[in-house]
Amino acid sequence: MRKDNEQIDLIKQREIEIKVLGPVIRAFAKEFGEEKTFDVVRRTMQDLSRKQGAEKAASGGGGLESLKKNCISAWNKNGELASTTLEDTSETLRFDVSRCDFASLYKELGFGDIGALISCDRDAAFLEGFDNSFELLREKTIMAGDDLCDFCYRKKS
Repeated sequence: MRKDNEQIDLIKQREIEIKVLGPVIRAFAKEFGEEKTFDVVRRTMQDLSRKQGAEKAASGGGGLESLKKNCISAWNKNGELASTTLEDTSETLRFDVSRCDFASLYKELGFGDIGALISCDRDAAFLEGFDNSFELLREKTIMAGDDLCDFCYRKKS
């Protein structure tokens, strides 16, 4: 990965991605069907995200402290997420996100229906690449229309 990419804020990166990928995904879905297209996109984005997680861990180490310091803080660099921490221990990090500028961006650009493919569906795969001794549990996302995103990163038992 070129170091220049790290200077682009994540929300700007996601905006660029969705402006290119959104119309391509829609065209493929029209041609080949949503289910097949979305499955291929989801798997591809997750593969990319796993690799990004591994790259991030290689440069900053794994574990929850590194995840908080090197990843979550970058995802919220400019206050893109309004969150409340519910639990923060050496084995568990739980927090609720009540405002997500990423979800707002996708909806504003007319891609709210596929925003999860580009963003939310990558999160667990990123963690697998970053540190597979942890898992991400999440039942709700703002992108899916829920009132919050309920993140729980925890050590696998």
